[in-house]
Amino acid sequence: MSRTDGDVTDGGRAPVDFRTAPGAYRHWRLTLDGRIALLAMDVSEDGGLRPGYELKLNSYDLGVDIELYDAVQRLRFEHPEVGAVILTSAKERVFCAGANIRMLGQSTHGWKVNFCKFTNETRNAIEEATAESRQLYLCAVNGPCAGGGYELALATDYILMADDGNTSVALPEVPLLAVLPGTGGLTRLVDKRRVRRDRADVFCTLEEGIKGKRAVEWRLVDEVVPRSRLEETVRQRAAEFAARTDRPAGARGIVLSPLERTIEGDRIGYGHVACAIDRERGVADITVSAPEGPPPADVERIHALGDAFWPLRLARELDDLILHLRTNEEAIGLWVFRATGSADLVEAHDRALVDHQADWLVREIRLFLKRMFKRLDVSPRSLFALIEPGSSFTGTLLELALGADRSYMLAGARAGDGRPPATVRLTATNFGAYPMPNGLGRLASRFLDDPGRVDDLKGRIGQDLDAAAAAEAGLVTLTPDDIDWDDEVRIAIEERAAFSPDALTGMEASLRFGGPETLETKIFGRLSAWQNWIFQRPNAVGPKGALSVYGTGQRSEFDRRRV
Repeated sequence: MSRTDGDVTDGGRAPVDFRTAPGAYRHWRLTLDGRIALLAMDVSEDGGLRPGYELKLNSYDLGVDIELYDAVQRLRFEHPEVGAVILTSAKERVFCAGANIRMLGQSTHGWKVNFCKFTNETRNAIEEATAESRQLYLCAVNGPCAGGGYELALATDYILMADDGNTSVALPEVPLLAVLPGTGGLTRLVDKRRVRRDRADVFCTLEEGIKGKRAVEWRLVDEVVPRSRLEETVRQRAAEFAARTDRPAGARGIVLSPLERTIEGDRIGYGHVACAIDRERGVADITVSAPEGPPPADVERIHALGDAFWPLRLARELDDLILHLRTNEEAIGLWVFRATGSADLVEAHDRALVDHQADWLVREIRLFLKRMFKRLDVSPRSLFALIEPGSSFTGTLLELALGADRSYMLAGARAGDGRPPATVRLTATNFGAYPMPNGLGRLASRFLDDPGRVDDLKGRIGQDLDAAAAAEAGLVTLTPDDIDWDDEVRIAIEERAAFSPDALTGMEASLRFGGPETLETKIFGRLSAWQNWIFQRPNAVGPKGALSVYGTGQRSEFDRRRV
C-alpha cells in the first residue's frame, strides 16, 4: 500500500489502520469451546498505538479497541455456533483499569473524542450482538474494574464479579480526572441497568468504587461469587444463555478475508468504493459502485460466496473508509456521496436480503449494514449526496442519500450526455431494515410530521422516480437543472467550507436525530456535548488540570465557577 507524507494525523504521526485479524492481536485472546467463546483481555504493556505511555493494568488505547471490534465482528460471522461470549481478563487479579490516562493526557482533543466515539460504537455492537444476533455477552470481573473497564462490562448483558474483598467496580473519572465516563458509562448506569439516581451519584464520586453484595444490591453487577467459584459459575451461566440462542450449532461460518485497500496520494480505493480527497476544499468525494452481476440464486450460494457477496463487501469497505477518514483526515469536513452502476442489480441484491432474512448469515449482513449506516449518522462530518445520470441510488444505496444532510438531484439530462435522466428507486430495505440510532428508519425520521407518508411510499417500491417525482415524494432536497447544477453544487460546497466546523458538528448532531430518544442518541448526544466541552476545560487539561497532573503527586487546581 502506498501513501503520501500528507496522509497523517494526530501530531503528524502515521495513519491508524483499522484492519486486523486474530493472528495479529496483541491484546486479546479468543478461545472457543462449542457453544461458548472466551474473549480474554491481556493487554501488552508495550503495545500502545503511540509512543509515550505503557498500557499497565489492562488499560487500553485505540489499538486495543480496534482488536476488540474485530473480534466481535468475527465471532458473529465466522462462528455461528457460538451462542454466548464470556468477556474477562487473562491477567491475575486485575480486570481493566480503563482508558490509559497518560494516553488521554498526551492526546489532542479531537483524538480523545474520536477514541470515545469508536469505543462507544464497539460497545453498541456488543449490545446488538446480544439483542439481535442472539450471541449473548456476559462478563466475569476477576479483579479491580474501573472507568472504561466497567463501561466495557456494562456493555454485556450479565455481570458476575469475584467476591474477594479486593475486586470492585468503579467509575472514578469525576473525582480522579475531572472528566466523565466517556464511553456511555453514566447513561448505561441509569438507563440500561436502572441504578437509582441517588446511588449512582454516590457511586460516581467514589474513587475506590463498590464491591461485594452492595454492588449487587445497587444493581451495579448481577451476581457475586467467591473467587474460587468464579470460572465455574460464569461457564454455567454462559451455557444457560447459549442454550437459548437460535444460532445454528452445526452451521459453518464464513471467513472475513483481509480487506484490500490502496492509498495512492489523495485517492483511496477498494473493490466497490473509491474516495478522492480535495484538500484545498476540504472535501472527500466518495463513489460507491453497484454490484456487477446478479445475486446468488439461493441462500446456499450466498454462503458459498462468503465475504465476496456484494452487500457484505460494501458494508466492510464503507465501514473501513468511514473510520479511516474520521480518524486520519480531520480537516476533510464534507463527504460527498455518489452511486454508480445498475439500479436493477442493487434491487436484486436487496431482494435477496429480504427473501433470506431468516438465515443467520443474511441477518448478520443486514445488521452490519445497519451498524455501518449508524456509524455514518454519528460521524462529525457534513454529508451531501449528488444524484446524476448514471446514478444507482436504489434501496440500500439510497440510504446514503436519505441519511445525508442534504441531497441534490439533477433534473433532466445533461447536455451532450446520452444517458437518461437520473432516477431513485425505493426497495423494501428502505422501510426499517437499517434504523438510525433513534430507532427509526431514515424515511420515518424524515417524515416525523407525516408518519402516513412512509406507508404511502411503500406503494412506490420498485418505481424509478425522476427529479420531479423524487422531490414531490420528499426523497431529495434540491433539484437544479443542467443550467444551474454546477454553480449550485459548487456554491453549496464552498459555503459549507466557510462555516465553523465546531458549529456544523453541533448543528448536524442536533438535526439528525429527531423523534424518540434512545440509549444510543443519549450516549452520542452527550458525547458531543459534555465531552467536547469537558475535555477542553482547564480543570481537566490545563497546566494544573487533573489529567495533566495525574501521577505526578501534585494536586489539581480547579476554577470553582459553575458555568
